Amino acid sequence: MAKKFDVKALDSIFNDVLEKMESSKQEIFVISEQSRQSYENMKDELEDIRSNISRIMKAGDLLEEKTRAARRRLAEVSKLFETFSETQIRQAYEKANELQEQLSANRSEEKQFRQKRDRLQRRLQSLLQTIEHAEHLVNRLNVTMNYLTSDFEEVEEAIDTDKLKHDYSLRIIEAQEEERKRLSREIHDGPAQMMANVLLRSDLIERTYREKGPELAFQEIKSLKEMVRDALTEVRRIIYDLRPMALDDLGLVPTLKKYLETTEDYNKGTKLRFQSNGIETRLPSNYETAIFRLVQEAISNAVRHGKASRIEVEVEWLKNHVTLVVKDNGTGFDQSIVKSQSFGLLGMKERIDLVDGDFFINSSPGNGTVLMFQIPLKTEG
Repeated sequence: MAKKFDVKALDSIFNDVLEKMESSKQEIFVISEQSRQSYENMKDELEDIRSNISRIMKAGDLLEEKTRAARRRLAEVSKLFETFSETQIRQAYEKANELQEQLSANRSEEKQFRQKRDRLQRRLQSLLQTIEHAEHLVNRLNVTMNYLTSDFEEVEEAIDTDKLKHDYSLRIIEAQEEERKRLSREIHDGPAQMMANVLLRSDLIERTYREKGPELAFQEIKSLKEMVRDALTEVRRIIYDLRPMALDDLGLVPTLKKYLETTEDYNKGTKLRFQSNGIETRLPSNYETAIFRLVQEAISNAVRHGKASRIEVEVEWLKNHVTLVVKDNGTGFDQSIVKSQSFGLLGMKERIDLVDGDFFINSSPGNGTVLMFQIPLKTEG
């Protein structure tokens, strides 16, 4: 007789595995952060050592010049022995010997600092590998955990073959983790770093006020306000990339205009042009979001992969549908090779299917790319 599965026991084992994976992820994260802190400290130490090497080399060059002059003086005195007194001869010898000793000490000190620099550089490289390996492990754990706990019903309905289902699901999770990692780095390198600088500047203001008076302290406060304003701008940019609030308030066209302007500001050398023809119609929120993300993905591909210097976005509002065309002058691609392998294009296809639209591509190597989306109009209300 077949044994009956104990569902509760299976759930308990599954949850225990997930808890251990989460615990391992946190431990790896701690190691990564400690390594990152050590890396930053060592970078500062390395900068000090390089500064000392530069200082010692300048002093050594000066000593070498003085030593050569002292040797010439000693040779001159030795050659004309009868012309100089015993005291002058002794002084010339002692001066040359003293400078030679100083030069030897200088070269020895320079050698010690260079050895220390080389050791630090090797340790920095090792730490960097540890940090990268830890991030890789955390990313793989996240992918595995999400894969174990994800619900694939919607993906199963959209994808025909089992292999494509599996690959697509994994790539969705990997893309989510990459996006989370990118976002965490943006916050760490942007707002978090700015806030840390604000704390440092606030300490500086207190010291300036005590030591130099209120006038200079007020000047520091003005500088601090600019720093806070920059941090706020950066936070708003990150929030906008996640979900532009203007999409709900103003609608699709104003939001696309603002997005293209922002993209142009952040990608110097790339020109973006936007045009909307016809009477704009408000669509259900999920439709407007899908359209915005389609344009966002198309522009991102054109900038990152196509290296485009000019991108044109055109929206045409017709009676029964809206047409979007995104055209760039980038490197283009071979559709027969890329179309079946590109996660970005698969994602676009999924989005367009969700709103019952059509998706067309025209691209070839060296000739840029044209993407066209046709979406049926379903107005709100």
